[in-house]
This record gives sequence, structure tokens and C-alpha cells, in this order.
Amino acid sequence: MPAADSDKLRAETLRAELNRHNHAYYVLDDPVLPDAEYDLLLRELESLERRFPELRSPNSPTQRVGAAPSEQFATVQHAIPMLSLANALNESEFSEFYRRVSESLDTDEVEFAAEPKLDGLAISLLYENGEFVRAATRGDGVNGEDVSHNVRTIRAIPLSLDVGQAPRTLEVRGEIYMEKTGFDALNARQEEAGDKVFANPRNAAAGSLRQLDPRITATRPLTICCYGIGLLEGIDRPATQAEALAYLRELGFRVSDKATVVRGEKAGLEFFRSIAGERAQLGYEIDGVVYKVNAITAQQTLGQVSRAPRWAVALKFPPDERTTRVLAIDVQVGRTGALTPVARLEPVFVGGVTITNATLHNADEIARKDVRVGDMVVVRRAGDVIPEVVRVVKESRPANTVPYVMPDHVPEAERAQLIQSIIHFASRRAFDIEGLGDRLVQQLVEADLIANAADLFILDAETLAGLERMGKKSSANLVNAIAASRETTFERLIYALGIREVGEATARSLAARFGSLAALGAASDESLEGVDDVGPIVARHVVDWFASPENQTLLDELKAHGVQWPEYEARIPAGAGPLEGVTCVITGTLSSMKRDEAKARLQDLGAKVAGSVSKKTSCLFAGADAGSKLTKAEQLGVPVIDETGLNDILRDPKALSRLLATQDT
Repeated sequence: MPAADSDKLRAETLRAELNRHNHAYYVLDDPVLPDAEYDLLLRELESLERRFPELRSPNSPTQRVGAAPSEQFATVQHAIPMLSLANALNESEFSEFYRRVSESLDTDEVEFAAEPKLDGLAISLLYENGEFVRAATRGDGVNGEDVSHNVRTIRAIPLSLDVGQAPRTLEVRGEIYMEKTGFDALNARQEEAGDKVFANPRNAAAGSLRQLDPRITATRPLTICCYGIGLLEGIDRPATQAEALAYLRELGFRVSDKATVVRGEKAGLEFFRSIAGERAQLGYEIDGVVYKVNAITAQQTLGQVSRAPRWAVALKFPPDERTTRVLAIDVQVGRTGALTPVARLEPVFVGGVTITNATLHNADEIARKDVRVGDMVVVRRAGDVIPEVVRVVKESRPANTVPYVMPDHVPEAERAQLIQSIIHFASRRAFDIEGLGDRLVQQLVEADLIANAADLFILDAETLAGLERMGKKSSANLVNAIAASRETTFERLIYALGIREVGEATARSLAARFGSLAALGAASDESLEGVDDVGPIVARHVVDWFASPENQTLLDELKAHGVQWPEYEARIPAGAGPLEGVTCVITGTLSSMKRDEAKARLQDLGAKVAGSVSKKTSCLFAGADAGSKLTKAEQLGVPVIDETGLNDILRDPKALSRLLATQDT
């Protein structure tokens, strides 16, 4: 029986009332209805939608709980690219940004819309005629992932807008994140359930948004702060960034309550210092302040460089540093047998994360900093990510400390090295064996079920089922995953072998240059050094690896167990084309192609593409967000060529000499 008009009217009334209460609770932080009464309204709407399925809508408040799991995320092309922001790492870099903008706009006082830079995940929300249609991650700025089902579960995001105010098409851009209290509560639940705890709110938010099962996302305390408008059709675009934020607020979106307008360089820096002083007391993690030229016409005048606007910058906070004590220094064994000292620390909260370990890199680093057990040390998260010991507070050193001496070897080092090498072999960027986790590899090695990576390919489900936490289904799934990984690529194989200092990029270069395993294994130091990013040390590591009888046995067994990879036509050596003798470096983000593509095309023209800038560098190709390599090139007087010049050279290699001559004049 179809729904009566009274039922339709009641469903519409309930949806409107529930949306109003959601907005008050999740956006305004000002609830007007007790939870019990809200639940009664929601249950009444659920009951109506069960009785009359035609009343159910994808944007109904009842659909916030999450739909069925998805197998994968579809790709979404952004109608307007989602630009990244250039960073200013200190106040002097902000001043330089301000100078460039003021000169370009021919004004002494630039007006900015400024707000704290949230540490979350960028998102694009698309609405048509006031109804939520789709959500997509930033991705590479041009294409993102469709996460609509997961975003529907975030109650701070409106699913329906006031039709009278909403334009025909509206794309809202914002940052999805977790507040500190929600993050702490989530980790407490994870720990109580025996599940993995998250390192920081940003990781937790990103992981929660990309769940294949939206019902999991629905249990995570995600929220949003909106910061801009992308695609807009049906009304005139607001004249300023500040007006755009005000418009979004009127439509029911959350925007920063710290957002303000500042005029001039001095006011901009004063706002930055003020927010820095409030940072610890805020209920969410921030890592700087974003400044956008306020007038949209001025933004259009300034334009953009590749994927970053000239009219905006993120002034970042300096790394957070704290003092703690070294409780012990342990040594970890890497996949290549390298010993890495690690400081075990009294727990300390740094940059939003509790730190208990920090790498000491190697024996030389320990000696240089003179780190000892018992020392008070200053620690920070390098780049706000990797924990490191900055220095020792020697005036607080206990009297009985002694210099630390690295051991020549570590008990069980050989077994530990084998475990790490197999973990690396099975990792996502190597053979990508799904289900073969670290703990399982350890069990396999300790039970003497595998002696090298090739032994993985002769494991059977019955053997695996006898291991801890391995049932029949999981064992069968792992055997299938191992079988599927037998078909790989040459560059993945090289990377998986774990040759010292041969990462993904170097593996690709070696695969392209030599084409086959036989050619690579027979290569001399001299021929290896002709490969980009391969110097004398890496060349010697490659030669030594293939000279090892144990490694030759591994390769023979991989082939015997059916592991296959296509061999390539070897690329011409550097120096055998029109760019013979040219050594160049590529840095920053390119809009017209991937950096790997640019590198390959330059190599095909005979150029050598190095990984670092030196006095021998012929030129630096700089895209957007160029950092330390650009700075070093300028210091050394190395010619810098932009992306337009790069494309000119790829079309006509003779353009390089013309561009270099132009720079000389």
C-alpha cells in the first residue's frame, strides 16, 4: 500500500526537524533537544521509511549509519583542480611571499582571509539543487576517490540545503578531521578491543574516511571544517574569500570560528603568533595558518603556478620540541643486516603524538651527539612526522653515564635480518602479498618453514593452518594471494630483492637501463654508475649482491617456483642522444606530466637525471612547490628552467642551449 499524503508530510516534517537538530548539535555545538527525544524522532522516521520504502531518500537522516561495504573507490575527476598550497616555513618566507603579492598587485597593504590550517584530509562535496550528490578526496589534485557513502555518515555535513539559498550547483571544499577528545575516545575503544591504536588524529581521520565499509566510518568521530567554494553555478560567486565563508555558514556548513581578515604584513604575522599561542588549548590539531588574498579579482590577477595558487600560502609552525630521558638504547636489524640504534624514551607528547622511541641513525650519529643512557634529550618529530633526538641536555647529565658503544653484532641478527627481508619482499610496493603480515612472517621463520623469500611460493594451506590465528579460510586466502603474486614486473622484483640503498626509483632506473636480470647481474660498477641515482656506493652494493651464491640460489628458486616478470628492451645509456653530456635534476610538481615521465623522456634524449643538485648539474627543472633543491641550485648558480621550458626542450632539445644562453645574459 502506497504512503498516504499525511505520511509523506510527516516524513518531510521529521526529516526537516532532524536536520535542524543535527545542525545545532554538530555544527553550532548548541544542542536544543535532549538525546532521548532526538532518538524518538529518528525512530519514527525509520518506521515510516520501513513501511513505505518510497519515502526513503539517500539524503535522509536515517541513512547516516552507513551502507553496505564497497569493493573499491571509483575515480572522480575534479571539475576545477584542487590546488595544493605553497608553504612558508618561517616568518621571513611569509614576508617574501607578501612582497611578491604586494608588488604584483601594486599595493602596500594586501588584505588576506586567514584561518588556522587544520591537520586533516581535504574533501570536495558536490551539491545539485541543494541535495548532496558526491564527495571526493583531493587525490592528485586532478582526480580523487569517490567516498560519498562514507561522507554521508558524518553528521556535521548537511545532506540537504535550503533550496531558497542553494545554487544550482555548488562544490564545497573543506578538511575532514577528528577533534582531540574524539580521537582519544576512539583510541581508548581500540585499545580495549585489542585493536590497533592510531598514531595521531590525522591518520585516524584518513583511515576512517577510506574504509570500504561505511558502517565502520559511521562509528568514527569525524567532523569537517569548510574553507572554500570550487564549482559554482546558478548564482554569482562571492566577491571575497571572507564572503564565501559567510555564505557557507549561512547554508549550514561548519567554518572556522578563528577565520578573520587581516590587512598588511604586520597584522598577518600578529595573527600567526596569536594562533600559535592558542594552539595547545585548541580542541583540534593545527600545523600553521593559511592566508588567502581576500578579493577574488585579485586572486584571478595573481593566478597560479602549476598546481599551487600564487595568492595563497600556508605559514607552518616550527617543529614541536620536548625534553625527555633516554631509558635505553637498543639495536634493530634491518632487512639488509644493517644495525640501527634506537633510543627508548620516557613517554613524551610531541606534536600531537606520544613518543616512546626515536631513531639514532648510526654509530657516527650517536658519537656526534654523544647520546648516553640516562641523558635528558630534546626530541622532535622531523617534519612533524619522524621522531628524532635533536640534542643532549648535557647540563642535566647524570654523573654515572658512559659513552654508548655500538655492538659488532646482535644475537639472533641473522634470523632478524631474514624476517625483515621477507617482510620487505612481501610488502605492497614489492610482491604485494596480501595477508602476509609481520607477525606471520616471524612465525614462519621461527618455525623453520621458510629459509628465504622463494620458500613462500611452496607453502600450502595445510601447513599455514597450523600456525597461530590461521584458520582454513585465511590459509587458503594467503596461498591464493601468494600464487597471484607470481606474476610481477622487473622493477618490482629488483626492489623486492632488498639490495642495499636500491629503492623504488633506482629499481625502475635499473630495470629500464638493463632490461633483463641477466644483464643487470653481469653489469660492472662502471656501467651501473651510468644509471641515474646510482653512484659508486650503490653500484658496489648491486655488484656484491649478485656476486653472492646465496642470492643466486634465491633467484634460481624464484624461477623454479614459477615467479615470472617481463623483460624489457634496454634503454639507451645516458649520453647517447641529443642531450649528451647534460646532467639535470627535476624538482617540484609538474602539471603536464608526472616527474617519472619527464625523467624517462629526458633519459631517452640522452640526459642524465640526477637526484641531487651539485656544481656538476647542468640545469634544474623546477615545477610548483620546489623546495631545498631549488634553493641549492640558486646558491650554486645552477640555471633554473620552469615547466614551460622543460616542455620546449622535450619538443626540441636544441631549446636547452637557447634557454641557457638567455639565463647567461
